[in-house]
Formats: sequence, structure tokens, C-alpha cells
Amino acid sequence: MSNANVRVRFAPSPTGPLHKGGVRTALFNYLYAKKYNGTFVLRIEDTDQSRYVAGAEDYIRESLEWIGAEPDEGPVKGGDYGPYRQSERAELYKMYAHQLIDSGWAYYAFDTSEELNQMRERLKAEKASNQQYNAFTRMDMKNSLSLPEEEVNTRIDSGEPYVIRFKMPGNETVDFYDAIREHIEMHTSELDDKILFKSDGMPTYHLANVVDDYSMDITHVIRGEEWLPSTPLHVMLYKALGWESKMPEFAHLPLLLKPDGQGKLSKRDGERLGFPVFPIEWNDSKTGERLPGYREEGYLPEAFVNIIALLGWNPGYDKEIFSMDELISEFSLDNVSKAGAKFDPDKAKWFNHQHLMNSSDERIADWFISELNNRGITTSREYVIRVCSLAKKRANLLTELWDHSYFFFVPPENFDSKVVKKKWKQNMPELMQDLKQVLASVENFEEEALENVVKKWLEEKGLKMGQVMNALRLCITGSNKGPSLFAIMDMIGKDDTLQRIEYAVNTIQK
Repeated sequence: MSNANVRVRFAPSPTGPLHKGGVRTALFNYLYAKKYNGTFVLRIEDTDQSRYVAGAEDYIRESLEWIGAEPDEGPVKGGDYGPYRQSERAELYKMYAHQLIDSGWAYYAFDTSEELNQMRERLKAEKASNQQYNAFTRMDMKNSLSLPEEEVNTRIDSGEPYVIRFKMPGNETVDFYDAIREHIEMHTSELDDKILFKSDGMPTYHLANVVDDYSMDITHVIRGEEWLPSTPLHVMLYKALGWESKMPEFAHLPLLLKPDGQGKLSKRDGERLGFPVFPIEWNDSKTGERLPGYREEGYLPEAFVNIIALLGWNPGYDKEIFSMDELISEFSLDNVSKAGAKFDPDKAKWFNHQHLMNSSDERIADWFISELNNRGITTSREYVIRVCSLAKKRANLLTELWDHSYFFFVPPENFDSKVVKKKWKQNMPELMQDLKQVLASVENFEEEALENVVKKWLEEKGLKMGQVMNALRLCITGSNKGPSLFAIMDMIGKDDTLQRIEYAVNTIQK
């Protein structure tokens, strides 16, 4: 299929938070659309009202906004192909469902749940290889194919509940091309007569998504592997509705797997192994449950995008760090893998560190200022920028910045016992007091000058750096953490440096 006038869609159901697998589907659609100057459509598939969750649609939109993949058309953005919520398109589905009945491609079915269970139990007892409602069993059931027309009309007129099923041929081969898995075929004897229209007056996914993709001029359907078994039915629906010439190209993305590669990644895996599976935090209004997201865990949006882009796709050469623009330029369905992609939470942190290093100190500082304000700390933006330039080198996540920089803002009250035991020798109080007097006389209290003064003092005392500097760092930071000790002293200033040394000498007990 030509890549001219590309129109793709992301069509989530508002039934809860958006899994990172769903975000990857959205991202791949977005990348494909932007690569070919096409259109990225957000369509909300809310036909199953029993599973609808309040707030889920807003959550989906906020997630897409956070990763920088906002739709060109959608429920809020609008467009020429709306409405973009399936619940607002019910009459359209009903019209096409009846068109399928009139053309002989669908039929009314009146079977109750009990009768359907009885059918399955009977087929199971007969050890039938196929225990479905299909071309071989439909005439034994209560439907408009097996019942007299008069009875069918009476049942409908009386308001008896019914569904509309697709009349799947019993002896055909359905074949289609998948951009990732190439040629696929399936025999219709393996397929059942799927329900297209439910008794509640709403369509199932199968009818709704085909009707919407056709009526919205969707050119490429890029979705998860779990929909691959349903695609033969969708292909048959295009045929039955006379839309074969406008059938989109399909591409089914590989599963996201657990870190050990054993099975599909789930919410429970994240809870068990200690990493998020959602892009942003989800607060369940019904249960009160708070599910963490990558945003709140301290990931940059571009890092999260980079992480999920490489789950099942690669550029074909050795490069791992990408911006969104680079991903758009490089993306191709040809380089999407058929095999499932393992998620590595440690590698995810590595990705975020690389993007932190590539981010401006000013941008990181603007995030960190809010964190400092939450801790009751106010200081100049210029000071925070300097802190971030040092702290980001050691942090994997934004939320780790405080642990790597707290000593720039507050003096230590307690001291790391392990460092004390190892580095605070018996003569340290005397040496620290002596060094304090030397530092008190320094007029140019800047990093380079401080380093020269301390080195000269060490030479005069006949001491090595390692014999004193760890103890001095303990006085200044409370531990053995941090960037250049002289940079810290420069930034906190002379008075704070001297006070910290004095406090440590009077407080640390060996």
C-alpha cells in the first residue's frame, strides 16, 4: 500500500489506566504518521459501557500529551471524521449491521446464555474438535437462519433480546498481508460466528472498528499482537461490506514481555518487581488505589519514549539514544520484530540518565525547584541550576536529585555510621580543627583556590588526600556522597563550611 495520505489511529478503551504496551502502540502510530506527514487519530472505543471507568479518557489524553504524541484529530481536538467516541456513533453501526443482514452476511440470534452453555457442553461431550457457534452448529441454535421468518419477526417485535452474528463461511481461506508478519492465512472452519451487535444496542469491537476505520479513511492499522486472531474476521467484514479496495494495511506489534521473558508484562509484575507499568500516575476513584507512573517516578518524557520505542523496534544499527525527531526520521515497520520484547527496568534507568545528561541544567532546575519548595526550601534559581549541573551526573531519575544534593541546601544532622567507622580516625577531631583554622583564613573561597589551600596544608602535615578528604566530606555532607568536595564548599560558602566542620567534630562519636 502507498504511504501517501497516511491516516493511522490509536483506539484505546477507557476502562482504566493506559499500560505501557498501549503507549507503545500509540507511539508507533504517531511515529508512522509523522514520518509520512500523515494524520494521527485518537478514537475512544467505549462501546462496552459496563467496563467504562470515569477519568480514563482524560488519563489517556494526558498520557499522550506527556510523551509528546498528541493526536491531530480526536474527541477534544475534533476533525472532519467525528464523532471520535464510539458511543456517539451507535446509529452508524446499527445501519451497517442491518446492511449485513440484508445482504446475507449476518443474522439475528436469540440464544440465551444457558442455551449457549448447553451447546458447548454437548459439543464437549461429543469430543468435537471445534466447540464454537459457527457454520457447523448454527442451524441447531435459535437464530434467523434456523427459525421460520414469521417466528423471527414475532420475537423481534415482542422485544425479545437478540444479538447480530456474522455469518462466517464454512469452507474458505482468508489471507491478508501483515507489514510485520508478512503473508497470513486462516481457514474459516477455524473461525466462529462472532457477535457484531449486542443486545444492549451497541456494537462489538469487531464491527465498530471496521466501520470506523473505513469511515475515517484509516490507511494503516498498527495494533497489538493480541488482535491478530481477530483480523481474519475483520478482513471478511471488509469483503462483506464491499470495502475491500479500502482495506487498510495491518501491522501487529509484538508483545511486551516480563524482564525474564516469561510471559506478557502485567501490572502485577510491576508491583512485584518494583517498577511502573503506566506512563503517569493513576488514582482509582473506586478502590482508592494509587498506581505509580513513570512521570512521577522521575523519568523524563523523552527518555520514556526512547525506552518504549526500542521495545520491539530497532534502527538497524548500533544506536540507542534517540530524540522524538530522530525516531520519526528512522522509524520503519520493516524494523519491527515479530518476537516479544523483554522490558529491562535497569536499562530503563540507564536511558533516563542519558537523557538527564543531555538535558539543560535550567530545565532540570525548574523541575527541582518544585521539589525543593515542597520541602520548604527556597533559594535562587541560579543556585539550583549550579546544583543540578553537578547532581544530574549521579542521578538516574529526577526523584534521585535530592539524595545527591541535599547537602547543598541543609547541613547534616546525622552522619553515616559506616563511613564514621571506616574513615573517622582517632586523630580526626584535631586535624579537622586545624584544617578549619586554615580554611577560616582563606579569602578567595572558590573551588580551585580551596583545592590549592588544602593540598598545601596536606603537604605541610605530611598527609595524603585519602587520609583526610573522606573525613572532611563526612563533615560537609554527612556521608561519602557527592561531587567535588571543593565545589560543594565553594557553593555553600565559608561560614556554612566552618560551621559544619565544627558541628561534626563536636557530634561524631567514634
